[in-house]
Amino acid sequence: MFQITILFLYLFAALAFALSRFPKYSARARSLVLAAFFMCSIALVIHGRLLYIVFIAGGGIDLSMTSAISLIGLQLGLIGLLGACEPTLRGMSASLILLAAITSLPGMNVNPGVDILSSGAAALSWQLRAHIVTSMFAYGLLAVGAIVALYALLQDRRLRSGQLSSINHLFAPMETNDKLLYAITATGLTVLALSIVSGITFVEDLFAQHLVHKTSLSLLALLLFSILLLGRRFAGWRGKRAVYLYLASFIVLSLAYFGSRYILEAVLGRSWG
Repeated sequence: MFQITILFLYLFAALAFALSRFPKYSARARSLVLAAFFMCSIALVIHGRLLYIVFIAGGGIDLSMTSAISLIGLQLGLIGLLGACEPTLRGMSASLILLAAITSLPGMNVNPGVDILSSGAAALSWQLRAHIVTSMFAYGLLAVGAIVALYALLQDRRLRSGQLSSINHLFAPMETNDKLLYAITATGLTVLALSIVSGITFVEDLFAQHLVHKTSLSLLALLLFSILLLGRRFAGWRGKRAVYLYLASFIVLSLAYFGSRYILEAVLGRSWG
C-alpha cells in the first residue's frame, strides 16, 4: 500500500511540475506548482520513514543493492523538490522526481512491524552506518549531476539542430545548467572525499580482495572529478568537454558502487557484505 502511494505521489508531482512550465497551462501554473510541492513532500515523508526503518531503526542496516538504490531515489526526490523553488529548473525537477518514483520501488518491500535484524539485515557500528549513508549521499548528489549533464547535452543538440518547440520550456538556460553542474560537482566531490576518508578510518582492510576494486574505482572517480573542477577553475572547461568528463567520472563511480554488487546479488544470488 505504501509503495503504491509513494509511486503515484511522485508521478503526479513530476507531471504537475512539468505541466507548469508550458504556456498552455500558465493560468493554472500556480495551482499546479502548489499541488506538486504538496504531493512530493508527502511522498518524501513516507519514503523517508520506510527507509529509516531500513537504515536506522533497530541497530541494523540493509546492505542490499535495492535498498541503496531506493535511498538514492529519496535524494533525487528531495533535490528535485528543492530545485523546483527556481521556476526555470522545474522541468529538470520533474525528471528527478520521476526517477525518484522509479528508484523508490526496489527497496520499498519493508514491513514496518518487522525488526530488520530478524530479517537478515547486518548489525553494524554507528561509524560504519555513517560511512555507508555518506557514500550513498555522495552518489546521489553526483547522480543528480549526471542528469544535469545529460540535460545539457540534449539541450545543446536541440539548439544546434534548430528544434524550437514548447518542449524547450522544460530546459533551464545553458548558463544555469553550467553553474548547477559545477555546484553539484563541488559538493558531491566533498561528500565523496568524506566517504572515502571515513572508509579508510572505519573499514578494516579496505584494500582486501573483495573491496580493492571498489576502493580503487572510488579513488579514480575522486581523481577524475577533481580534474574536472580544476579544469573549470583554471582552464575554463565548459560545454561538451566538461559534460563528457563528468559522465565518464560518474560511470567509474557507478562501477565502484554497483558493478560488483550487481554481480553478487543479481547473478550469483549473494548479498553484499
